[in-house]
Amino acid sequence: MTVKSIDHISIAVRELGVVESFLEANFGLKVSHREEIPDQGVRIAFLDVGGVNIELIEPLDEASGLNKYLDKRGPGIHHIALSVDNINDFLSRLKGNRVRLTNEEPQEGGHGKKMAFVHPGNVTGALIELCED
Repeated sequence: MTVKSIDHISIAVRELGVVESFLEANFGLKVSHREEIPDQGVRIAFLDVGGVNIELIEPLDEASGLNKYLDKRGPGIHHIALSVDNINDFLSRLKGNRVRLTNEEPQEGGHGKKMAFVHPGNVTGALIELCED
């Protein structure tokens, strides 16, 4: 059970199109993938930067948890996603170490990957996503 790499860095935004246009016009970054994840109430876009993705996430509607996040904290970095080889084993180890989890079980995320969040209230202060292809 190891962390293989950074899978993506996620940025919460109000309007994907505005941010996509800014990043393309000023940095030459182009969207490689778009997707809606209704279960999580988000629309996402990925931009590949040298093998690490920037994920832009936009709430689907006002009821989305991400919309509440944006109301409270505003746009900006939302989480860092780490690619792991076996998410179920990784979550079991974290639970055994009494690490606070946002998701006890993996869910389906972007690109059909299994994912789960580690609560930011742990020592990092940052929301960490674990994902497995």
